[in-house]
Amino acid sequence: MFGIIRPCRNRLGPSLREAWLAHLCGLCLALRDDHGHLARVVTNYDGLVISALVEAQSARSRRAAGPCALRGMRSAEVAVGGGARLAAAVSLVLASAKVDDHVGDRDGAFAHAPVRGVGRRVARRWAEQAAATGADLGFDTAVLVDAVRGQSAVEAAAGPGGSVLAVTEPTETAAATAAARTALLAGRPGNAEPLREVGRLFGRLAHLLDAVEDLAADRASGAWNPLVATGTSLAEARRLCDDAALGIELALREVEFTDDRLVHVLLVHEVKESIRRAFGEPHGHAARAHAPRGQRRGKSGESGPGSGLWFWPELVDPPRSRWLLPGCLAVLYQCGTCQYCCRDPHPGPWSGKRRDAWCGNCDCPTCDCDCCGCDC
Repeated sequence: MFGIIRPCRNRLGPSLREAWLAHLCGLCLALRDDHGHLARVVTNYDGLVISALVEAQSARSRRAAGPCALRGMRSAEVAVGGGARLAAAVSLVLASAKVDDHVGDRDGAFAHAPVRGVGRRVARRWAEQAAATGADLGFDTAVLVDAVRGQSAVEAAAGPGGSVLAVTEPTETAAATAAARTALLAGRPGNAEPLREVGRLFGRLAHLLDAVEDLAADRASGAWNPLVATGTSLAEARRLCDDAALGIELALREVEFTDDRLVHVLLVHEVKESIRRAFGEPHGHAARAHAPRGQRRGKSGESGPGSGLWFWPELVDPPRSRWLLPGCLAVLYQCGTCQYCCRDPHPGPWSGKRRDAWCGNCDCPTCDCDCCGCDC
C-alpha cells in the first residue's frame, strides 16, 4: 500500500528526508514489535503521517535501529513511542478492512476458497491486534472498524446523480478520528478539532485520488468505481481535490505545532503533487529547462543507469543497493513521478522501459531537475 504521499528526495532535502525515513522505519518496526513480522506488510506512506503529526506536536522521540536490508544494511534513527504505535494500529485496521473487502469480492487470489479462508483469519487477527494496541493508547479502534466496514452499504446506495462525497464519507470519518487522536496523544487537546478537519479532508482526497487513478482500469474490467457510479466528471473530481487540499492547508494553520516542517511538506506540498500526479499533469517545476537526455549525469557525474525500481537513489547509493530485491525496493521507493529509469536502460526486469513523456519533468536526483524545496 503505497499511499498518495510519495515524496521525492529533492523536494524533502537532507534533514526532512531523514525525518521522513525515521517515521517510515518507526512504523515498520512498531508493527513488527507489537504484531509480528507479517504485520510489516501493511507499512504504508500515508500511515506514517500519523506518527509525524504526533511528533510535530510534542518532543522528538527516536531510538537507534540496527541495519536493515531496505536501508542498504545501514543503521538509522527511527521514531518510537505512541505516535508510531498509533500509526501501526490505524494501518492494521485499514489493512484488515481491505482484506475483508477483497475476500467478500473474491478478487484476484481471493477467488479461491482456501485463500479466502486464510485472508479472513489474517484480517481477524489484524483487527484484534489493532484493538489491543489502541486500548493501550486509550484509542477505541471500533470507530475506525465501523466506519470502514460501512463502506459497502454506502457504495450499494450510490447511483447516477448522487454525490460522490457520500461515498467518501466513511473514509473521511476514519481518517478524521485518527488525526484527531494525535492531538490527545501529544497532550494538545486544543488541536483536536482542526486536526479532525485535516484528517477528514485527507480521507476525502485519498479516496478521490484512488478512484481517479483506478478509473481506466475499472472501466475496462467493469469494476465498481465511485466516479462512474455517481456520474462524477474528472473536472468535478479535480475541483473537489483542490478544495480538499486548500482546506487541509487552512486547517493546519490553526494547529499549534512544536515543529511542523515535515508535516507541512507532506500535507501541503506533497498533497498538491499527488493531485497533479493522479490527473496526469507535470509537477510544479515542469517549466524549468532541462539538459538533453544524452548530456545528463548521475550523482557521481558519470553517465550510466538512472534511478528506478532497480536502484533506490533516495536513500541508498546504487553500488550498495544493486543486490537488493526489486520487490523490496518497490515497497519503499519514493519517487512519485518516474516509475522507471529516466535515462538509459539499466539491468534487471525493467530494462529498456522508460516513460519518456515524464522523464523530462521528473524529480529524480539523477536527472538534474534543479528542483527547489519548500517555496513558502
